[in-house]
Amino acid sequence: MSAGKTEGESSDANEGDRLAEFTAFRKRMNERILAEPNQVVRRFFALDTQTYQAGALDVKTKELLGLVASLVLRCDDCISYHVAQCKEAGVNRDEMFEAFSVGLVVGGSIVIPHLRRAVDFLDRLEQGEAAAPAGHDHG
Repeated sequence: MSAGKTEGESSDANEGDRLAEFTAFRKRMNERILAEPNQVVRRFFALDTQTYQAGALDVKTKELLGLVASLVLRCDDCISYHVAQCKEAGVNRDEMFEAFSVGLVVGGSIVIPHLRRAVDFLDRLEQGEAAAPAGHDHG
């Protein structure tokens, strides 16, 4: 820990580094994976991209669905990703918390630690401390 910083400040800096590292890792690995000539993987990534495009349901609704599913499946990477995508799609804080409540009720108390991290990430996005990962473009 550097001089003059409290333990909390060091933790915040480390979290910011972790978010930047995750975003860079995700981008690098998606590029690496898609460079392989495996059509199944490429088609799955394309299907994911297409799934979240506007259709009978708008992007905002689809991202909220993705967020709830990610909470229930307890995937922190997915939760952070969908929190960011929800924000980008115009989901406000009250709507986000309603989605959180659905995920919590469906998934049960085991979702609580993931909910904590989701709210922390949302707070960081709103304060401009976290960068949102790139959208559903896997290429």
